Amino acid sequence: MNKYEAMFIIKPDLAEEERKTLFHQIDEAVTKHQGAITQSGLWAEKRKLFFPIKKYVEGVYYLMNFSLPSLAVKDIRHAYNLNENILRVLITKLE
Repeated sequence: MNKYEAMFIIKPDLAEEERKTLFHQIDEAVTKHQGAITQSGLWAEKRKLFFPIKKYVEGVYYLMNFSLPSLAVKDIRHAYNLNENILRVLITKLE
C-alpha cells in the first residue's frame, strides 16, 4: 500500500450537516477500497479561490492523508469527480 495526500475544494454554500455528510462520504470511499486513513480534517474555512471554479469564487478546503493500494486510486478519484459538491480534488503520492 502506498501513502497519499488528498486536498479537496468543497462548495462553500453547504450547510453544516451536508458538509459533515460529505466529509464522511470522502473518508468512506477510501475505507471501502481497503484503504486506511491516517489523518483527515478541515484545512481552511471559506478561502478565496485564485480563479472561479464552476462559478464559485470561494471554497472550503479538506485535507486527508491515507494509505491505499495503487490500483484503487483511479476508482476513488472517479468517485470524487462524480460528486457534485466537490469542486476539485488533488491526490498526490507521498514518499
